[in-house]
Amino acid sequence: VGMGIKKIRGANAVATGHAIKQRVSEIKSSLPEGYSIGINFDSTHFIEEAVGELVFHMTMAAILTSLICWLFLGSLSSTFNIIIGIPFSLLGTFIFMNALNYTMNTFTLLGLTLAIGIIVDDAIMVLENIVRHREMGKSRLQAALDGAREISLAAVVATTAVVAIFLPVVFMEGIMGKFLLQFGVIISVAVVLSLFEAVSFAPMRCAEFLEIGERKTWIGKTFEKAMQRLTEAYTRALHFCLARRWQVLGASLVFFVLSMMLVGAIRKEFVPAQDQSMFMARIKTPIGSSMEFTDGKFKEVEALIMKNPDVTRYMAAVGGFSGGESNAGMIFFTLKPKDDRSKNPKTGSKTTQADIMGYFRNEVGKIPDVQIYVQDLSTRGLTSRRGFPVEFTIRGPDWDKLVGYSKQIMADMKKDPLFRDVDTDYLEGMPEVQIVPNRAKAFARGVSVSTIARTINALVAGERVGKYTSAGRRYDVRVSLIKDERQRRADIEMMRVRNNRGELVRLMDVVDFVERPSLMTITRRDRERAISVFSNVGEGQSQAAAMAKAAVIGSKILPQGYRQVLSGTSQTFKESSSSILAAFWLGVLIAYMVLASQFNHVIHPFTVLLALPFSLSGAFIALWMGGFSLNMFSVIGLLLLMGIVKKNSIMLVEFTNQLRERGQSPQDALRQACPIRFRPILMTSVSTITAAIPPALALGPGSETSVPMSVAIIGGVFVSTILTLFVVPCAYEVLLPLERRETFRKLLLRLKALKK
Repeated sequence: VGMGIKKIRGANAVATGHAIKQRVSEIKSSLPEGYSIGINFDSTHFIEEAVGELVFHMTMAAILTSLICWLFLGSLSSTFNIIIGIPFSLLGTFIFMNALNYTMNTFTLLGLTLAIGIIVDDAIMVLENIVRHREMGKSRLQAALDGAREISLAAVVATTAVVAIFLPVVFMEGIMGKFLLQFGVIISVAVVLSLFEAVSFAPMRCAEFLEIGERKTWIGKTFEKAMQRLTEAYTRALHFCLARRWQVLGASLVFFVLSMMLVGAIRKEFVPAQDQSMFMARIKTPIGSSMEFTDGKFKEVEALIMKNPDVTRYMAAVGGFSGGESNAGMIFFTLKPKDDRSKNPKTGSKTTQADIMGYFRNEVGKIPDVQIYVQDLSTRGLTSRRGFPVEFTIRGPDWDKLVGYSKQIMADMKKDPLFRDVDTDYLEGMPEVQIVPNRAKAFARGVSVSTIARTINALVAGERVGKYTSAGRRYDVRVSLIKDERQRRADIEMMRVRNNRGELVRLMDVVDFVERPSLMTITRRDRERAISVFSNVGEGQSQAAAMAKAAVIGSKILPQGYRQVLSGTSQTFKESSSSILAAFWLGVLIAYMVLASQFNHVIHPFTVLLALPFSLSGAFIALWMGGFSLNMFSVIGLLLLMGIVKKNSIMLVEFTNQLRERGQSPQDALRQACPIRFRPILMTSVSTITAAIPPALALGPGSETSVPMSVAIIGGVFVSTILTLFVVPCAYEVLLPLERRETFRKLLLRLKALKK
């Protein structure tokens, strides 16, 4: 006897799982001899492990970020001044999460982990600038005042730009919108709190406790010399690039275009499959097979399962959970934890869930008269349908033609390596018994067809003999045979009907019983009859490519009046892709508006936003080199990149404008501002990359989701930082003529003339 338990909405999944386990252990001790009870699979176990893994990553990110700050600053007091913002921001974020009823899930914890590298950015910007003023010979108090005042605008603009990129997420619908909203709120709250701490408490602490001096340790001296040489090399390279600014901009454009060509080579899917140590398989025998035949085949499959050392438990349900499918059934597999499994002889590493699924797919497929369809359960809950990567319905007016077209489409899909485990909800095989009056036998025994019909209806469906009223409601009173006497064919055969002579005649003597398979279900979508087709994608194949290929196959087969409509995961994937693309563009527009209002300028925001395309280039290169897919999690990483990479260009542009306001020429201000801001830019970028390293190197539960997101962030920040240091200054000089109103007016007039 199997039982599935679901938590009610709003309940804590882990707490519910613990309560169930406690109750199972209590029941187990009270069972009589010969009976046992056990848990076949427990999804909360994976949740606990994944959350624990992310908490570990968050801790490691905080430690590594602290080390990076100490390495750059060389002072424990300065380092402490920065890292004190981490617990301040995290605790404040937890308070907001509690107020908004957010749970500790994959998205919120990933947001907190990646936020650690971002929330120190404001403190780094403020502290580094205060230290620079202190090294000028100013007092602690004056250095804190001047340094904080000089950098506060850049810090505010940078933080506002991060928050602005997540504003479009509020208007996104569907499952992607819900997940992105939580992620965006976590990041936004954390960076706003870090900004408040950096521009208020950090300068106060610096005014009292800031210490500077020559580094005394070997590591500190070596690093300081390296930084000095790197700054000098950057200054020389900057002057070289500014002298050839048009060539630099052209080369960067070529680099961006070439990197965008990699998008086609990257696999695209909604979410990556996770090794949760559980999966499901649907087993089918030929149509018309009896329950006994199917059960025998299931025993052969079970013999294979019991030989596999990596399977701890399994549960088989012959006939499905309803028991009505005589030629099919389900098997749920529970595997050992990944670290406890045997080694794969081909790879030499631990056997993965995908390896085990492939093993059973191949071995069970060798059993005669058996088909197996394996399904990964890690995507359940993200869609309202079955969870297969490729899923669509075929709709049209003629049912028989619809069946034929669906079979043709499935046949073509099975030939293509993009698809595997192709299946449908059109199932013939439900045993049905039709009672057909034998007119010759009935006439010989004096029984009319109408009497046969009335008798069967009265004994099986029940005859209404009266009504009664209770609590203001009226109910029919029906008389029929009790349930146990009308369920089997033998029960129907022994029913009696009265002939025209008043005698009772057995029903089996006047009717024929015809057994035939019937449809299990008849589905409708939008008031149309529909047949669903679903499948997994081939190993290493792209979900987007499989969906596109299925659409091509359908368009070749389906005539006018019949159509193919995406559903389930495929529909969610397509809708999410469209909405996230719109959110990207809207986020860029909002970021431009925020920057324009902060700089009080229409040109400088363009210069700042040049960092965005190069962050995408770096992310796509990193995903392609690592063999990762472009999925919901890596896209979230791209969205986060859109917010954080602007900080570097904001620091350059804002400080250059400050120097110009002090009387320097644009060229001189640019050449002075960039080397001064070189150190804090490196610090903020390296801290962001460092915070993303632990989840990027993860191998534990849930790593399939955290790794692509972190890899995208590391690649995007790395490439964007390098190119921003050269491209943004070059673009700043190129766009200088547009600052003059007369030049801008002439450009507009030329554009109008071209249109005419």
